[in-house]
Amino acid sequence: MCTGSCAKCLGTTLIPLAVLCTLANILLFFPGGKVADKNEHITDEVWYFGGILGSGVLMIFPALVFLGLKNNDCCGCCGNEGCGKRFAMFSSIIFAAVGVVGAGYCFILSSVALNRGPKCNTGTEWTYPFKDGDYLSNHTLWNTCQSPENIVPWNLTLFSLLLIMSGIQAVLCGIQVVNGLFGTICGDCKCCGGSGTV
Repeated sequence: MCTGSCAKCLGTTLIPLAVLCTLANILLFFPGGKVADKNEHITDEVWYFGGILGSGVLMIFPALVFLGLKNNDCCGCCGNEGCGKRFAMFSSIIFAAVGVVGAGYCFILSSVALNRGPKCNTGTEWTYPFKDGDYLSNHTLWNTCQSPENIVPWNLTLFSLLLIMSGIQAVLCGIQVVNGLFGTICGDCKCCGGSGTV
């Protein structure tokens, strides 16, 4: 497979994942699907914008670069027709690294949020009633949270989705790092009529 085509495929996959991560993070601002009475009633990890910034905005830049590699003008630098395409593939490695950092940020925040559990009203105060992810294996503990209604499955579902999608994004960006190295060293099979294949 040509490195430019592979990059385009990766970019096409990253964009919907970035949109879904952004939406999941936005939904977390509505605990249990309802508007929070106070900002302090929202789980702290939501305010770090892992899905919006990490797997959302920071992922759009690599995705757009990857999409543009297939149609990048590769003709010309220092008399070498393949040089422009090779430089573009090299620059994609840098953008892929940015994507890995963004996805890693979201992945870590989601892991911490899942381990900590949601902030909820226990009847006496708004707090984090769970310790070290104990609620994940013991569903009877979910009754500790009296409000917002369904806050535990809400947070568990959305942070799990963020964890999975950011993991997929990190893997895809990692693939582009390898793909970009091949494209930098070997060139692209369709670059200015060149015959180098990867």
